[in-house]
Amino acid sequence: MEALTLTELLAGAPAGNVALAAPGRAPLTHGELKDRIATAGAALNRFGIGRAERVAMVLPNGPEAAAAFLAVATCAIAAPLNPAYREDEFDFFLGDLKAHALLIEAGMESPARAVAARRGIAVVELVPKREAGAGAFDLACANPTAANPTGAVTARPAKPDDVALVLHTSGTTSRPKLVPLTQANVAVSAGNVAGTLRLSGLDRCLNVMPLFHIHGLIGVLLSSMSVGAGVCCTPGFNALKFFGWLAESDATWYSAVPTMHQAILARAERNRELLDRLHLRFIRSSSASLPPQVLAGLEQAFGCPTIESYGMTEAAHQMTSNALPPGQRKPGSVGLPAGPKVAVLDADGRVLAQGEIGEVAIRGANVTSGYENNPAANAAAFHDGWFRTGDQGRLDEDGYLVITGRLKELINRGGEKISPREVDEVLLDHPAVAEAVTFALPHDKLGEEVAAAVVLKAGAQTDERILRAFAATRLAAFKVPRRIVFVAEMPKGPTGKPQRIGMAARLELAS
Repeated sequence: MEALTLTELLAGAPAGNVALAAPGRAPLTHGELKDRIATAGAALNRFGIGRAERVAMVLPNGPEAAAAFLAVATCAIAAPLNPAYREDEFDFFLGDLKAHALLIEAGMESPARAVAARRGIAVVELVPKREAGAGAFDLACANPTAANPTGAVTARPAKPDDVALVLHTSGTTSRPKLVPLTQANVAVSAGNVAGTLRLSGLDRCLNVMPLFHIHGLIGVLLSSMSVGAGVCCTPGFNALKFFGWLAESDATWYSAVPTMHQAILARAERNRELLDRLHLRFIRSSSASLPPQVLAGLEQAFGCPTIESYGMTEAAHQMTSNALPPGQRKPGSVGLPAGPKVAVLDADGRVLAQGEIGEVAIRGANVTSGYENNPAANAAAFHDGWFRTGDQGRLDEDGYLVITGRLKELINRGGEKISPREVDEVLLDHPAVAEAVTFALPHDKLGEEVAAAVVLKAGAQTDERILRAFAATRLAAFKVPRRIVFVAEMPKGPTGKPQRIGMAARLELAS
């Protein structure tokens, strides 16, 4: 297939279809969105921001963030950042990006402004035009020469190998790595998602994912825009408002991370009246392993298939996915290759046979060619055309990929390697448990011991002794958690995923 740019990917959307919506707002059509993208691109060019300039985006979740991302990524290089960062974090990210401009909503207080001023970075303000439809905005810049001392630039059509998007990896155990993704990388990945989910102009997604995360940007927004579908942009995930938003948007699907799905499922029955009015075609889960119990609960509550997929930033999101009916869904697996080629490698880089456990590796047109300015990370991750994901897994007899754990999250108990996900799934089978996250607890003799944090279902009661005894009926003795702590809410990272690494310290269990 010929490599596309984002402009080419978006070109075929019917002008009259709804592109962006938001709760309580008038929608924006695809025709209006294309006009908005063109107008914003021309403004950025006047400010000296063109194809090679990097724009750090600090915007609240919503339709303006969605439209602004599309505008920046088509004419320059978009670098969305988490608005909740502290000043020292903004200083690191803006410096590491070598940002030419900061795009921020007018009137928004953020430490990013002080960092931009200190670093001499141009500040472009996004001024929402809420009366003109969801996603309409103007741009203003008081110091354009900070972005480009030569002044205005001439627009240049994008090429498929031009960088469109740069994002950092999560950096849970080391310095975050900078991932450049080309126009072709993101266009291909959006097409892969749209094809897997059989999206059409009749679909509308309720977006609850952050629009600084690859899942929301590609898995929801760009996949929908590529086929002329619509996206209803919420201010962010809110379990209390979710069902009302879902009904108001008349969505045909939504995509979320497993912890969001668990929160939704916990409130499903008390929203039965709304559930009965929904018209969901499917539910999608990605960015972390979805416990089979949660998948079954979602399908029962919503009466539609739940499709688990597997994605990461380096792949511009999607790598594998379970299939929509009549294709097979395998709970506990992340499905078949859905874009790139997938293999399981041994420590020496040899491809393993089906059923053998090793490191998951991928290659394809959606995969980045390498981290920026990080030769050590590139040497470790890229081999013979394969990108080594850092995930451990196996391909079953049907070619479905089963993730057994993140290599750096495996618990090493005196030489015994334990997959936290295996322990999670056993604990989740206990009728009192709503959420479970297994993690390594430092141990003076064994190196690491198994521990777990648990959130109980509303009104349920149990204790550590009972849960350990339950786990002992299903797990080998060395896998049974030696410590189980009960928490009211599971500690999570900025994208809603629990972070196993460092969990012992966050719960003040590590001495």
